[in-house]
Amino acid sequence: MSRELTLEEYVRSLKRKSLYQSLREVYEKVSRGDIKLVDPQPPKTAIEYVFRLDYSLWFWTVLSITISTVALVYLSESASPLLPLRYFLGTLYVLLLPGYVIVEALYPRERDLKPLERVALSIGLSLAVVPLVGLILNYTPWGIRLWPVVISLATLTIGVAIVAVKRKFDTLKLSRRAIER
Repeated sequence: MSRELTLEEYVRSLKRKSLYQSLREVYEKVSRGDIKLVDPQPPKTAIEYVFRLDYSLWFWTVLSITISTVALVYLSESASPLLPLRYFLGTLYVLLLPGYVIVEALYPRERDLKPLERVALSIGLSLAVVPLVGLILNYTPWGIRLWPVVISLATLTIGVAIVAVKRKFDTLKLSRRAIER
């Protein structure tokens, strides 16, 4: 069995002309499966997982876009200079985020899907789920109006994102156990 190196030690041992060339070679070897990168200190609890940005940056991004969009919808009712930003975030909020968190919950491991497949599935699932939210709201006392739709999508997105974090952490625990054996 070969000696375990840190990524930094391995990159230095390559002695390429530039750091970019070294990192490119490491990326290619990881992609081919020649080397395997392992976190020496993975998070042990779900809370630690959530607060380690190298694992959960996607979660904080989804959360911040969702909260920003809800705040912007509230603020832009009276302040029209914010409308272009509202349109941009609203597009992400409706066409990407609901599907993205569902994809993250369904496929918790990074290697399950390629990035382009994740984006395509995210958009497709959003286009399927958002009308269902509207259909359900149609049969409630609130109906299909701006605030019920915004709150429902925020609840759906954050709720499924929490489920996805749990699934990703469970997957990490299982893979860590498999490595320890």
